[in-house]
Amino acid sequence: MSLLRVRDLTVAFGRRPPVVRGISFDVEPGQRVGLIGESGCGKTVTSLAVMGLLPDNARISGSIRLGDVEVVGSSDRAMSELRGDELTMIFQEPMTALDPTMRCGRQVAEVLRLHSTAAPGAARERVLVMLGEVGFADPERIANSFPHELSGGQRQRVVTAMALINSPDLVICDEPTTALDVTVQATVLKLLDRVLASQNAACLFISHDLAVVSELCSDVLVMLDGEIVERGTASGIFTDAQHPYTKGLVATSRLDLVEPGSRLPLVEDFYAGAER
Repeated sequence: MSLLRVRDLTVAFGRRPPVVRGISFDVEPGQRVGLIGESGCGKTVTSLAVMGLLPDNARISGSIRLGDVEVVGSSDRAMSELRGDELTMIFQEPMTALDPTMRCGRQVAEVLRLHSTAAPGAARERVLVMLGEVGFADPERIANSFPHELSGGQRQRVVTAMALINSPDLVICDEPTTALDVTVQATVLKLLDRVLASQNAACLFISHDLAVVSELCSDVLVMLDGEIVERGTASGIFTDAQHPYTKGLVATSRLDLVEPGSRLPLVEDFYAGAER
């Protein structure tokens, strides 16, 4: 049985046309699935639908099942019991994901206490262990720091610790390294890869960075205008894409293959006017 099973998911806002159009996909236990596509194609809306975090004006139909739980139509209380425990999310900008008035250790511990009966001392110890697991050599200092006292990469590692401290079944990552420089991004991705593997957690990884997706994910979904137009293994998608749009995405990510003096390729060069 799939861990996450999405069927015919459609999401619209107000009277506007749907931004997600009847998509279906599965995520198996321990599987890492990349969701790629240009900005505005519906990736983040899909992730928020899975998390049960869409705004009140969203019109949603179809089915999203996490294990035995149907997410579509679930109450806020029911989803709160899942979020942070069985289902977690790492957002793009770590500064907005952290409370600037709380020390980092307290914020990580709060996630643990909401979903367990751990005593304060035990919770604190678990927080320090988790901060060590995401690469901090001095977890005590990090736990006692406020978010503004840390760098962007350090804040994202704190957010990662928050997401993983309860050993969730599924982690959704929405552009988790986009706000970081290349060197810090590589470090955070290696840490994320290692901790996901140690916990055997499944991951839905949303990104426009194909190199990152190819490094972290085993399978890929390609999204265009709210629809999934291609799916397959990461190796297959990035070496033998079938859909014109996917071919365009891959071509524009391989600028090292462009001849000097040649015009840079555009995604539209490949899929403009093509049937989906």
